[in-house]
Amino acid sequence: MHKSRILFVINSLAGGGAERVFSRILQESVGRSEEYEIAVALLDQDPPAYELPEQFRHFQLDARHSLIRSLVSLRKVIDEFDPDLGVAFLTRANLAATGLMRLKGRPSIISERVNTAAHLSTGRLAGVTRAMVKFGYPMANEILAVSEGVRQGLIEDFAISPDKISVFYNPVDTQSIAESAKAAADFDVRASDIVAMGRLVPNKNFALAISAFARSGWQGRLVILGEGPLREDLNALAEELGVADRVCLPGFVANPYAVLARAALFLLSSNAEGFPNALVEAMALGLPCVATDCRSGPAEILRAAQPAFGGVEEGVGGLLVPCNDVSAMAEAIDALSDPQRAAQFTQSGLERVQDFSVARCVESLWQAVERQLPSER
Repeated sequence: MHKSRILFVINSLAGGGAERVFSRILQESVGRSEEYEIAVALLDQDPPAYELPEQFRHFQLDARHSLIRSLVSLRKVIDEFDPDLGVAFLTRANLAATGLMRLKGRPSIISERVNTAAHLSTGRLAGVTRAMVKFGYPMANEILAVSEGVRQGLIEDFAISPDKISVFYNPVDTQSIAESAKAAADFDVRASDIVAMGRLVPNKNFALAISAFARSGWQGRLVILGEGPLREDLNALAEELGVADRVCLPGFVANPYAVLARAALFLLSSNAEGFPNALVEAMALGLPCVATDCRSGPAEILRAAQPAFGGVEEGVGGLLVPCNDVSAMAEAIDALSDPQRAAQFTQSGLERVQDFSVARCVESLWQAVERQLPSER
């Protein structure tokens, strides 16, 4: 009996949320090899942070972050493997895979793991990339958006038909997170610490986190896990606001869960997200959270109403505040200094996290595969 051939495509397995999700889904899909012939194509030769199942065929390309080279090299893979369906993650892989599969007369599924408009708002070729997304994404048979907010953004900003887009949450492995949390932390974590995490880049807006922390009455520290180009600017801001002795930037931490599990509160200050994995992971470890109402993800995860400017909205697992609102974030931080209120958010957050289980997410992906495979297979 003919096995349908599925080709999964991603830029690389360098460290990142989408890459981690891609790897985890394939690890959990090993049993599907009895039903399907599965191959994986990595477009770039970046050092991998995650592993792929040995049971699947691997194609390692060398596109060097170029769309043109991605198209040329991936076409050779598609001609050789002859897939019945292509499944891609991340913008360049999405564009390359769906365009080439369309040329071959085969269906494709692409996965959008970021807020597309925000992600493509900067950079030398941002306008060109937006135009390519607007032209290329509709060629996909189905688009898996990481959140309802990302789905709405694709509809409103790129005029993609709502019928083509379904929501596919990132999986959160609560058992693995809990095991990792038992390990010793890389540095001294205090029970009164507030933790934020992510690349030190403008979209994460850690300047807001530092400013709100300085304005709040919180007596502990603010620990920001991550590395990036804004380190010096953030240190200077903490110095200017008089909290340099209580703002800690330890850099990239291989096991952030050991830090989160020993802290008091999680802070998300982003201007834009696709699906903030860190927010769900913090909830899985029992931390009450404060998050900005950025596009997209936090309001959906916390099931909170959109806060008016200067307001704080209560959600499941934490509090939601407007973007760039220092006063509102400081107020939310102070509100969670009440142990009883914090404990209520801890409990509701643990319950909410069950909606993002690995099994549920993996099953959702393979349901999409079944929907798009040619019926005559």
